[in-house]
Amino acid sequence: MGSEAIIVFLLAGIVLVAGANFLSNLISHKSDNPQKREPYESGMKTIGPTWVQFKVGYYLFAILFLIFDVEVAFLIPWAVVFKDVGSVAFIEIIIFLVILGLGLLYAWKKGALKWE
Repeated sequence: MGSEAIIVFLLAGIVLVAGANFLSNLISHKSDNPQKREPYESGMKTIGPTWVQFKVGYYLFAILFLIFDVEVAFLIPWAVVFKDVGSVAFIEIIIFLVILGLGLLYAWKKGALKWE
């Protein structure tokens, strides 16, 4: 019974995604305006090349933000059930926060948090 359910869910997912894409292409408004092909930047014409390479530091900063944001999302459910889980879970969360702090310290020492 397990493999049949997986196949049914997989097929249902494929059909729903393909159907949504087909329906979107069928009823969406098409525009051949040449302005649609121009890069958009605050409604003003761009000066210089539009494809510029950003420093990798911006991406590192964004990835670090996402990592720590997800870690906070792990802390919220733990805080909700804190009284029910006991002292073992408290020690585990302290270890988790120490590892998280060491990761932040490492990123700081490597200069990933500098915005230059």
